[in-house]
Order: sequence, then C-alpha cells, then structure tokens
Amino acid sequence: MKKVGSKLVLVLCAFFIVQKANAQLVTQGRILFERKTNLEKKFDDERMKRWLNGEKSKVEQFELIFNDTMSIFKPILSDAPDRMSWATTHNTMRQNFASNEKVIILDLAGQQVFVRDTNSQRQWKITDSKRNIGKYRCRKAIYEVNDSTRIYAWYSVDIVPSVGPEGYFGLPGAILGLATEDGGIVYFAKEVELTEPKKEDFAIELPKKDVYNLEELRQMMEKQMAGQPWGQRLIEDAFRWL
Repeated sequence: MKKVGSKLVLVLCAFFIVQKANAQLVTQGRILFERKTNLEKKFDDERMKRWLNGEKSKVEQFELIFNDTMSIFKPILSDAPDRMSWATTHNTMRQNFASNEKVIILDLAGQQVFVRDTNSQRQWKITDSKRNIGKYRCRKAIYEVNDSTRIYAWYSVDIVPSVGPEGYFGLPGAILGLATEDGGIVYFAKEVELTEPKKEDFAIELPKKDVYNLEELRQMMEKQMAGQPWGQRLIEDAFRWL
C-alpha cells in the first residue's frame, strides 16, 4: 500500500509539472497595454507647460498581437475628441522575425510617415530584479540607449516569443513592462489573451512612394527642422523607441 501511494504521488507530481510547463508555453496571442505618460516630465519648459492647460498625465491603450514569427503593436484609438492628442505619439509597428524586417507607421506631429527597415538589435543587461505583472513573473532588463539614457524592461519567459511594445524585443520572452529611466513613459500589460492571430491582423498597406528607412527619415527631419527651437525635441520624441 505504501508503494502504491508513493507511485501515485510521483504520477501526480509529474502530471502537475507537465501541466505547468504546458501552461507556460504561450506562443501566440494578444496583449493589451496601458501607457501612462507624465506630461510634466516630457514637457519641462514653461512654454510647453502652458500648452498643457494643467494636464499632468495621459493614459492610453495599445495592443500587441503576436505569434512565433510576427508581431504588430498599434494604438487603440477612441472616437471621442482628444484635445491632447498632440502631446503623445501613436505609432504602429509590425515586425517580421523570419525576414528580419519592420514596418512602421510613424505618428509625426499628426501626420503619418511610413518606414521600412531591419529590426533593431539591442544589447540588454539582464538583472536579478523580479516582479509580477498580472499573473506573470517577470525579470528586469536594462538597455543603455546612450551614456545618459536607459530603458527598463520586464519580460516573462512564460510567453515564449521575444516581442514587446514599440517593437522592443531581444529578451528571453515577451516584454510586459517597458519604461523610460525617469518613469516619464511607462507601458504595462493589463491583459493577455491566448488567441490565434489572423493573417489580416498583421496587415499594413504601404504607399508606392515616400517610404523611408530610419537613416533617411532622420536626415529628412534634421533638414526640415534645422533652426527650429522645437525641432530637436520632435526628432528625439520620434526616435525614442526606434
């Protein structure tokens, strides 16, 4: 009887281990993100603060649809009038990991600019810091954009594809949290849906002309905005996540 009981315990343990492993292998779905932008940190000069009319922060929704070869990140826009729409960006980015290509519809001062380029490669520093985002256990990683700018990410190995908001990827699992170092812009996953994406979910129609790569876009913006007091800020804002 004792041997039977021991065998039963082993069988049950093996069953729960397999069930847990299977539950972790999320390879496709939809992640709903909430983005919080601290407008006072983003617009720190007095002239821009006057334009804010007392608004201190802005909360917006985005979705990330993904499978094991593609992802698309896009805003969930409301039909309601938004007098502060100018204060934040609403980019759409599709990544094809099989072809190493990304396509971006860049929200640039209310105008759509189309970009096609290779996926950006980033060197991450993975830390020992951990936290929960929803039901997912996440580990913190840091990307140093330059000597003065760092981006923080929290990723979960329970969601297998290396995907994330604003096209950030390159970690051993999906990024469920992404933030600038000062906390001025923060993305956090609010819901993970285990659904199978449709082909049309990834569809982006590019124009036949005026499609730039990132270097061409930067050169164009620097030329057009040379001498403008707000030009460099707009360029930095446009390229923050690119």
